[in-house]
Amino acid sequence: MKIPTINRTSLDVLQVNLGKVCNLSCTHCHVQAGPNRTEDMSLEKIESLIQMILKGDFKTLDLTGGAPELNAGFKDLIRAAKSKKMEIIDRCNLTVLLLPSQKDTIDFFKENEVHIIASLPCYTKENVDKQRGDGVFSKSIKALKLLNEVGYGIDKNLVLDFIYNPNGAFLAPEQSSLEKDYKLRLKEDFNIEFSNLFTLHNFPVGRFKDYLSENNELISYVDLLKSKYNEGTLDNLMCKSQLSISWDGRVFDCDFHQMEDLPLKDKNGVDLNISNDIDTKNFMSKIPFLDHCYACTAGDGASCTGALV
Repeated sequence: MKIPTINRTSLDVLQVNLGKVCNLSCTHCHVQAGPNRTEDMSLEKIESLIQMILKGDFKTLDLTGGAPELNAGFKDLIRAAKSKKMEIIDRCNLTVLLLPSQKDTIDFFKENEVHIIASLPCYTKENVDKQRGDGVFSKSIKALKLLNEVGYGIDKNLVLDFIYNPNGAFLAPEQSSLEKDYKLRLKEDFNIEFSNLFTLHNFPVGRFKDYLSENNELISYVDLLKSKYNEGTLDNLMCKSQLSISWDGRVFDCDFHQMEDLPLKDKNGVDLNISNDIDTKNFMSKIPFLDHCYACTAGDGASCTGALV
């Protein structure tokens, strides 16, 4: 199979991984986040990011983790992006909103019209708890009710989207039909409303890669991704319009390259870092296409905002 040539075409999205600290340890987590992780973006790096936001022309700030809400500079980043009238995305595990330290986070989200993309890999307790831990489904439902109460998923300016991940070595189903199922079941069973459902294939990196290796499924899963390669997804690949920043300030093409430790480097071969004065105009470069990239191009495609075709 010919390896696609991918080049960055714009710098619209600044995606930031604020760390690997999380209150959950989900089986599919490519970041391998959890309660015992200590990697967390420093306030010094946060300030460098704020300056990058204020000086740049990014249209979207996309915050992820771990649980990004647990980082001390989380709200400062959102305020900086709001001052630039950027779209602000928070990738939320929902249960974090129930922690005592987060009692004002939902109101803060509403005030700043933060776009929430929440992980909800199924609409049934059995499947969610199997993938994310005992009790996670009921906590997620409680958090969703709180979000609905302030208008999330109902008010057009308060967007509440879900991410679906398969619970195994298979591809995500067709997005629009699955969204209809989610909307029906969550409304009938819990009177919960939301905006959109995004499907995301599991990437063979991090904790999911370990799972595949332990079950002797890594090679067959990568072969599956390659066999479902769809050239029609290439125009909409997320890496073509974004930069990904790790918790330690290094710069990557995407979150998945980040987890495989493939940073962008300067002309001397040194890892680029936001602590230094980097020129974002120099990032219109070829993007390495590796085995895990086939998860983006399989079937209808997959990205941090769902199917690509």
